[in-house]
Amino acid sequence: MSTSQQEIDRLIEQFDPESSFRRLAGWSAKVVMVLCAGLSAWHYYTAGFGLENEIAHRAIHLAVVLGLCFLVFPRQKRMPGHWEWTVSVGLAGFYLFMGWSLLGKITEPIPDAMRYTFLAVLVALAGLSLPFKHFDGSHSHIPWRDWVFAALASGFSLYLLVFFQHIYIDRPGQHTPLDLMMGVIAIAMVIEATRRTMGIFLPLLAIAAIFYGLLGPYLPGGLSHRGYSLSRIVAHLYKGTEGIYGIPVGVVATFVFHFVLFGIMAQLTGLGQLFVNLATIAAGRFSGGPAKVSVVSSGLFGMISGSAIANTVTTGVMTIPMMKKVGFSPRFAGAVEASASCGGQITPPIMGAAAFIMAETLGIPYNTLILVAIVPALLHYFAILFMVHLEAKRLKLQGMDPKDIPSLSWVIKSSWHLFIPLVVMVTLLLLQFTPFLAAFWGITLTVACSWIPRLIGPLGKNMTGMAVGPQALVQGFEMGAKAALGIGAACACVGFVLGITTLTGMGFKFSAWVIDVSGLAAQMFMVLDVFNWFELKQVTIFFGLMFTAAACIIMGSGVPTTPTYIILASIVAPALAGLGVPQLATHFFVFYYGVLADVTPPVALAAFAAAGIARSEPMRTGMTAFRLSMGKVLVPFAFVYTPALLFIDFTWFSFLLATVCAVVAVMGLGAAYTGFVARPIRKLSFWLLNAMSISLVFANPVVAAVAIPGVLLILLWHSRPLPNTA
Repeated sequence: MSTSQQEIDRLIEQFDPESSFRRLAGWSAKVVMVLCAGLSAWHYYTAGFGLENEIAHRAIHLAVVLGLCFLVFPRQKRMPGHWEWTVSVGLAGFYLFMGWSLLGKITEPIPDAMRYTFLAVLVALAGLSLPFKHFDGSHSHIPWRDWVFAALASGFSLYLLVFFQHIYIDRPGQHTPLDLMMGVIAIAMVIEATRRTMGIFLPLLAIAAIFYGLLGPYLPGGLSHRGYSLSRIVAHLYKGTEGIYGIPVGVVATFVFHFVLFGIMAQLTGLGQLFVNLATIAAGRFSGGPAKVSVVSSGLFGMISGSAIANTVTTGVMTIPMMKKVGFSPRFAGAVEASASCGGQITPPIMGAAAFIMAETLGIPYNTLILVAIVPALLHYFAILFMVHLEAKRLKLQGMDPKDIPSLSWVIKSSWHLFIPLVVMVTLLLLQFTPFLAAFWGITLTVACSWIPRLIGPLGKNMTGMAVGPQALVQGFEMGAKAALGIGAACACVGFVLGITTLTGMGFKFSAWVIDVSGLAAQMFMVLDVFNWFELKQVTIFFGLMFTAAACIIMGSGVPTTPTYIILASIVAPALAGLGVPQLATHFFVFYYGVLADVTPPVALAAFAAAGIARSEPMRTGMTAFRLSMGKVLVPFAFVYTPALLFIDFTWFSFLLATVCAVVAVMGLGAAYTGFVARPIRKLSFWLLNAMSISLVFANPVVAAVAIPGVLLILLWHSRPLPNTA
């Protein structure tokens, strides 16, 4: 393994808990390889030849995924010792509390053997969840405890599969004591698997949701509800399609897994290097070329990666040293890579896992989502490129040496076969074929086209890319399954929050609170609007969006993008809808701000990973990455106020006005926070640029008539070159 690959693996493991895999050897490695490759092969087959029924498909997927979580991921120590023990003891107590309370609520007679077996399993589960070092094994060895956990994690889904006819057809809506006992084990194992792969924040949120469902009558004010018994909650979360086996797990099992697998297979064939070459051709010759190459290549690579951290590290090991070499500071180089890499999740045609869940939740075709995401994604990358350009001008940097820029003709001749799978897959998506069928043909053609250089003999001797043979195919299928484990466990855990939300109406309660507080804040602001430039409704929506954005960033600091989106879309989206925001715009807003959390301190994991490569101070790198992501901060407000940017209620006037306002606003904020155009920006200009740029998000014709010329005049004034003092 090369040094660069070792660095990639180390940084991904350090900053991305979803990719911190054991490095197994011997027979345990073979078992894991067979299970992972088998899981990928099963998904590949079902994508091309038909899915099982809804519950069975999700149960098969989750049975293997949760079992593998304990075999593939070591127990990670992410907290100081005493906190680790405190949290672990609390979780163990929660499992025992659920089991004991459930037995006390069941009125049907339970055989003593079943009762004592259930209690023994819970006591063992609680004890094994404690952080005793001798339970942990080593990074290359699976301890016996994790084999037990893997069996329990697979068992509750297998129970539904084996007794599917009896549970769902013969006695629908009826819950036997054994059903409920398996449900308690299911909740415990989902929490443990998510804790293993994602950390503790999401499991604690899930437990809080369960207690919210139990304690409804005892809660104050608007938080109260009638309350539900533990047996009702367990049955709802375990056997229904609004809990563990809800839409998030369904989308991962049906769509996301296939595109993760496609991304892994495409990387094996060399598609990532092709993207870097194309980005170098497109942007390398301009001022600060390597930074612009980083922006373009990270956007292209992010379309097939889906992980901001993996994208940051994979492309960053190439682009960050290039940026430092031409004169960018380590902090700025790392920030550029992190900010650009986060854009991959919002960039069509593939985007991130949350986009597929959004399409399923809203009931819209995925190809529609691809089209509406184009303009916001372009605005995000325009903002980064503009600020990179200003920074390069401030530092008086040149472009890349022409000899380091490959020719377009050579890239096309050597790599044309790598385009075929991506083009076919995108075409199928746009023609409204199902996403999993598009992914099936993408994977198939990726493998098939990788052999073109060998099949055409001497004509292919100068072509790039690796042919995917049997060994590479198994390796790709294994890595594809591993890459999907974390998101599978997280989506199962998020099902607890969604299930309790639908059961208690928690989303509507939160919505009412947001609407009330936003309205009060808007009325206070309108007192200051002496010129009557803004409408009360616009300002109310603005404050509602501010509260939502803050919730997204706080939530995203401890939870990956996809669960952040799922939770907030179910709780916050109704609030914005109550303020009159179109549903699609609401979900896109939450999606964008969930992605933004990866570059928002204090927990900016993508920025911290980039700082590790750049050898810069992580927190300062995160602040700079947040500044460079100003487009992602501003653009969601723009498409909420002017849904025409998402092709909702589209008219050419509103679309063009909103686009011009967004572009000028991005330029104004970019210049203000870079502090330079062709000369330094003074304080008065800084505050004027901020005020006018923010006012443009409303796309109000009267405000735009004042703010657009104002921003452009300030930029033109500062575009005058400094006098030559030599």
